[in-house]
Amino acid sequence: MPGSLTLSTRLVSALPDSVILPEAADAFKQATNVYWAQQERGVVPACVVQPQTVEELSTAVRILKKEYDELAGQGNDGNIRGLFAIRSGGYSPVPGAASVVGGVLIDLSRFDEVAPSEDGSTVTIGAGARWSGVSKILDEKGLAVAGCRNSAVGVGGMILGGGLSFFSPRFGFVCSNIIRYDIVLASGTATVASELTNPDLWRALKGGSNNFGIVTSFTARCFQSTDIWSGFLYLGASQTTKVLAAFHECVNRADSTMSSTTSDNYAAGPIACFTYIPKIGLQVISVHLAYTKPIGNGWKWPDYWKNSPFGSFWCFWRTCKERRISGANDEVAGLNPAGRRQVFATTTIENNYATLKAAHAGYHDTITSLRNTNVKGLVWTLVLQPLVPDWARKGDANPLGLHGCTVPLVVVSFTVNWDCQRDDEFVKAKTRDAIEKIKAAAVAHNTSHPYRYLNYCADWQKPFKGYGEENWRFLQDISKKYDPDSLFQRGCVGGFKLGVPDPKD
Repeated sequence: MPGSLTLSTRLVSALPDSVILPEAADAFKQATNVYWAQQERGVVPACVVQPQTVEELSTAVRILKKEYDELAGQGNDGNIRGLFAIRSGGYSPVPGAASVVGGVLIDLSRFDEVAPSEDGSTVTIGAGARWSGVSKILDEKGLAVAGCRNSAVGVGGMILGGGLSFFSPRFGFVCSNIIRYDIVLASGTATVASELTNPDLWRALKGGSNNFGIVTSFTARCFQSTDIWSGFLYLGASQTTKVLAAFHECVNRADSTMSSTTSDNYAAGPIACFTYIPKIGLQVISVHLAYTKPIGNGWKWPDYWKNSPFGSFWCFWRTCKERRISGANDEVAGLNPAGRRQVFATTTIENNYATLKAAHAGYHDTITSLRNTNVKGLVWTLVLQPLVPDWARKGDANPLGLHGCTVPLVVVSFTVNWDCQRDDEFVKAKTRDAIEKIKAAAVAHNTSHPYRYLNYCADWQKPFKGYGEENWRFLQDISKKYDPDSLFQRGCVGGFKLGVPDPKD
């Protein structure tokens, strides 16, 4: 982008030990080759800023704000919109979520502390940490947080998007268990958002993504925890009908508001995955189950899952056992390793059996059109996971728009990966078509829900609209209060934006 050389020069002058230019080829490649999705690794910024302290980050933001103001004063809106991006872990496959062509990449990887309090009631986690580091440190101390189920995911984006956890049945969304955010605002000012300090910003950050500033650390509630029981059941596609029926029953059982069922807040899941691999013509089902209270007998099933429909399924392989939380997270991460082209898309439905069958039909019908294509390395996966009403009401209030929900929901998502750039648009179009068909089926059954889990959204989706009009306007108002010139709406290209009107209009 025009002016990026001057901007890079300013940053190097102010932060000589924390800016990496393309001329430092090895360091630059290392800094830009850490994304989970292959397509993001090909995005080349003008420079990478790796602040070592909050003060350095504040300096970088002030320089970016000055450049932003100068461009805005010149009416140079096109260049404003490619000014910078922020990367925590770089896991999102959304184009530009944490990358920028020819702009400044703010890399938070040096903010990677994991510091439990002396009494073990809280832990401060740097925004650049990955969940692998968090869980391993907490494992050693017999502690846990409501955190990510995938060890490869970065802390920052996951929490700011809401966050689902093995511990959500007990504690709710990950964001609802954050008692403090340390954040650098558009002015470069470092401040705190908590229940007592900037409480409106504290609430907005619970699902509001990167629209208000750059979070440097999160302070989360901690609790005692040792091993959990978890693992996958692997089944043939011939058991699809049984899996859907069992999933439907177990999601209803998980809802404590349904008087006819017995829920157990230590039971997490089921997460049902239906996968097609065209190269070998294989369709397979994997179901993840977890139980977060140790039962003290490695491979023995907890009574809750043993007495569930899944307890009697014939599997050709199962991995369920007691293990450290870090081990459970590593197993999930291992199913879809880094370095492949990726796309997500999502919708939300009520836990209605007919709609679940329609969701699977949307997945399966697409397989027919994929059989005769030559998409190298394609893996096509539909994922169903529960979202129970009382999870949304646990922990601190958030703006996700689920507090009034009274029926069990299912988050429906696609995670699709493949090898070659030439197939990008085809795969994305097929994924969008499938998720739109599932949404249409849910609308026809009157079982669609507007909520969209931000961290699973495709780039064309609008998660904040699904939060509801009141919550969306609240987030816009908080953005205007703490970022009145819209630096993070218009200058930061990554993530999902709030649709705040141009401050000049």
